Amino acid sequence: MRMTSEDQRGVQVVHIDEGRLDASLAADFKHEMIEMIDSGQRRLVLDLSAVNFIDSSGLGAIVAVLKHLGHDGSLVVSGLRHNTLAMFRLTRMDHVFSLFDETADAVAALAD
Repeated sequence: MRMTSEDQRGVQVVHIDEGRLDASLAADFKHEMIEMIDSGQRRLVLDLSAVNFIDSSGLGAIVAVLKHLGHDGSLVVSGLRHNTLAMFRLTRMDHVFSLFDETADAVAALAD
């Protein structure tokens, strides 16, 4: 799974560098994100601007990451494209996650 992360103003921004977040990548994504959380990252922005397709397994992995984070942290999503935004809306996950068009806006919402 290709993903990179960087600290921006005390917020960990995770860029998914794949065109798809589906069943073939969901387990690796979840594992890497949980390792990040367990290492102390508590404020996370998930940048999905490169992702043009997400299936139920990918969405389920994002939800599992949110559950692992618990109430002691925040996970927001930025950069959703038309197809991925439609999946979030169809599954009503747009009511679970704070969604931002721009990563900078997501960082600003979580920064100190």
